[in-house]
Amino acid sequence: MPSNRTRNTIARQWELLKLLPHHGTGKTASELANALTERKFSVSKRQVERDLSELMGIFPIDCDSRSIPYGWRWVKGADLDLPGLTLAEAVSLRVIEDTVRPLLPAAMLDVLDTRFRLANTKLASLAKQSPAARWADKVRATSPTLPLRPAVIASGVLEALQEALMHDEQVEAEYRSLEADKAKTLRLNPLGLVSRGPSLYLIASSESHDEPHMYAVHRFSQVCRTQTTTKRPKSFDLDAHIAEGRFQFGNGKMLKLKALVLPWLARILEETPLAEDQKIPPVEGEEDLRLTATVADSWQLRWWVLSLGDGIEVLGPAGLRKDIVSCLQDALSQYCE
Repeated sequence: MPSNRTRNTIARQWELLKLLPHHGTGKTASELANALTERKFSVSKRQVERDLSELMGIFPIDCDSRSIPYGWRWVKGADLDLPGLTLAEAVSLRVIEDTVRPLLPAAMLDVLDTRFRLANTKLASLAKQSPAARWADKVRATSPTLPLRPAVIASGVLEALQEALMHDEQVEAEYRSLEADKAKTLRLNPLGLVSRGPSLYLIASSESHDEPHMYAVHRFSQVCRTQTTTKRPKSFDLDAHIAEGRFQFGNGKMLKLKALVLPWLARILEETPLAEDQKIPPVEGEEDLRLTATVADSWQLRWWVLSLGDGIEVLGPAGLRKDIVSCLQDALSQYCE
């Protein structure tokens, strides 16, 4: 197995080859040395010159010696597509790997897996000499809610949905909703795939519902492609669908929330507002502050209010206040003997 020093030399020279231009008078050794330094390789101008002299015996590299400093470039007509990753590309791939995996079809992941492995190998080889190579070990994304384990998806289901979505095909599926006792056979038009915390959701219309609905991917027991073209609603837009609050389990409507909030909650909401039109005007001498904001009318809103306990009192709309009071009364009755 090659030593760390040998691996570092190979990595540096590989990066150097990718920096060489195909056109013009070429780059000087100083320019190449500076570019390598930016990529976290500690190297001198003289070392670059030695590397280039060595690499000229293997690769079609041209040195323009008509003027000083010399310019280095690929020989005219050389067609080289060097595989590899820059340090920035390797770090980026490592950071996003876990996020993109559930959203990409298997065919695309097969291609990316090679890049992911290459990124991990490159970062491991540079970890001791480059702080930037250790960036992926220093950043994480966490859930602001109680973390849940990812839902288990039946074998072959996600792959079939991804392929059907990519090729605009309808699917025949066995699906059991949360409220149902047994699965139903559905013919669906896949329109989008959305990751929401520990679960993936398929957005699709069906033969009985033109309006797109959400289907939890882990509740499919079987999915078959049909080779029939998807009937896509002309007005459907995935971003607009999400913006309507559908993934907050809403009805697509908005409401004007009015509430009293305690100072600690007001400070949090001033830092991370509920909406662009949120207002919490200070009132001298008042412990509770009045909050107004336009938000999606959804179950997510109700869950959020209930999670805050006595930190918030909903004043309106009246329907929302009634829902909160009813939930609190039902919850209290479970704790009363």
